[in-house]
Amino acid sequence: MADLSRIRRSSSSSSTSSSDLSVSVQREVSVGSGRTSKEVDGVTDVGTGLSVDNGGIGSSGNSSKGLSKMNTLPAETSHADKLDSSADQIKLERSKTERQRHLRPKDAAQIFDNKIAVKEKLKLLNRIAAVKDDGTVEFEIPGDAEPEALGAQLRVNNVVDDHQLEASDLQYIPPLQIVMLIVGTRGDVQPFVAIGKRLQDYGHRVRLATHSNFKEFVLTAGLEFYPLGGDPKILAGYMVKNKGFLPSGPSEIRIQRKQIKNIIYSLLPACKEPDMDSGIPFKADAIIANPPAYGHTHVAEALKIPIHIFFTMPWTPTSEFPHPLSRVKQPAGYRLSYQIVDSFIWLGIRDMINDLRKKKLKLRPVTYLSDAQGSDNDVPHAYIWSPHLVPKPKDWGPKIDVVGFCFLDLASNYQPPESLVKWLEEGNKPIYIGFGSLPVQKPEKMTQIIVEALEKTGQRGIINKGWGGLGNLAEPKDSIYLLDNCPHDWLFLRCKAVVHHGGAGTTAAGLKAACPTTVVPFFGDQPFWGERVHAKGVGPEPIPVDEFSLTKLVDAINFMLDSKVKDRALELAKAIENEDGVEGAVKAFFKHLPRKKPESDAEPKPSSLFSIRRCFGCSWF
Repeated sequence: MADLSRIRRSSSSSSTSSSDLSVSVQREVSVGSGRTSKEVDGVTDVGTGLSVDNGGIGSSGNSSKGLSKMNTLPAETSHADKLDSSADQIKLERSKTERQRHLRPKDAAQIFDNKIAVKEKLKLLNRIAAVKDDGTVEFEIPGDAEPEALGAQLRVNNVVDDHQLEASDLQYIPPLQIVMLIVGTRGDVQPFVAIGKRLQDYGHRVRLATHSNFKEFVLTAGLEFYPLGGDPKILAGYMVKNKGFLPSGPSEIRIQRKQIKNIIYSLLPACKEPDMDSGIPFKADAIIANPPAYGHTHVAEALKIPIHIFFTMPWTPTSEFPHPLSRVKQPAGYRLSYQIVDSFIWLGIRDMINDLRKKKLKLRPVTYLSDAQGSDNDVPHAYIWSPHLVPKPKDWGPKIDVVGFCFLDLASNYQPPESLVKWLEEGNKPIYIGFGSLPVQKPEKMTQIIVEALEKTGQRGIINKGWGGLGNLAEPKDSIYLLDNCPHDWLFLRCKAVVHHGGAGTTAAGLKAACPTTVVPFFGDQPFWGERVHAKGVGPEPIPVDEFSLTKLVDAINFMLDSKVKDRALELAKAIENEDGVEGAVKAFFKHLPRKKPESDAEPKPSSLFSIRRCFGCSWF
């Protein structure tokens, strides 16, 4: 889960299925500048980039340093409320016509201008950008445009971060009660289990708040559990069907809105309510969250405690590559792409966030997006990927860390079924093919393609049935093993190559096991990881799920069987093996903690910066 923020729309859309495993979405969608009372339960849908498999985008929370800067008004005069009462609708086109949308320098200036009314900004976004079928935002800029003209020049970070924490220093951090607010599928939760266990090793109390589906997983790992709202199966199915961005039918908007409301309204109890099983009191001293928690920074603001955002896909603006949920080819537009995606998301979720702020957190509503890409960002962010795969961009400051992949050791306690061990011993290493938590639109057809591709290339294969329902064979085949569930860190060491959806965690596990990798992205940040795998030479170009075909899968398998590809995979695996991402994550968290715990009764200082990246963060998948 990179990636659940949805854009407001009318009920004029519908979906149809096509024979090539794609879901075509009616492209004319209206995005409301506000909501009427009838719209409260069914018009805004939220959630871009929830990385379904992490394995699936925040303010400092420190009142002494200032939270994210928000322009607010008293509740009784909220500009947002005035807009919410408006019946005006702005059309956000999603059409099969390839009308070019060009971004001019003055457009960029307006996007960054926090004084422009929401309705006008919606009109501007509609004119310059389009939401594509794969859930990404596309815009064009003139080929000769300079980054400076777009207000998105490269900002090289010359600040030296000399405050490095050694492991011994962590012993002197006073014991804290830390809550981890994690939304997504098991792949999103898993790295935080590893981080939480390491925090416990340093003497801290850790509560992992996530979906009820994962209670046993969290408790078995030895962490405390608290339930958050939302059902990851519903969220995953929704994002696959709708390509990760816009809903395909009015009936689904209500379902998704209910999911998001359940999530954001469960955050505050997760930070301060007693353990639901033991009754032991709990009061969070600090928050760790992933962005699809949406309201995480607002809760931190209300509680006046520090927050640290961890994520598996880029959400901090950079001039080195575009936002993973955008399509822009010109480097001059890379940094700006983050602001445009931010704006779309914020305009879709602002009413729910303001309801949370006013009704539960007793905070003033947020009215404008303010200086989202400013340089005075005090919100620490840590990115969970290997710098050998994606180095830290030069324009990311000292508050941003790339800590490495965070692996959880599951192999040592895993007892594989005898049938699997026997099958593995009977022949050559197989190729793994599976899509984890992602539902597949036409599992029978995809299964047929997989079986034929393995036969054509003479390979044995393991098909992970997952949530997608793959593997319904007409008759059993000796060359294919159907798998229900198995830890990747055990299985991938016994495979010669892997084919999967490109969730960050699954990608990491495959690369660590030195497996050449083919990514079949469904949505969100998955294309980003597929492109990074290909750029490293350890896999072919990604195959979008709606382009999945026998010919492309055969070509991909043959690419992965090349000995040179295997050599590059071995080299990258060796570099990853020498990293300790879990320790890096813990050090990053403590490095950015305020040296002095904020007074609980101190008046909060005015915020210094507000960004949608902090508002909800957002990949989920």
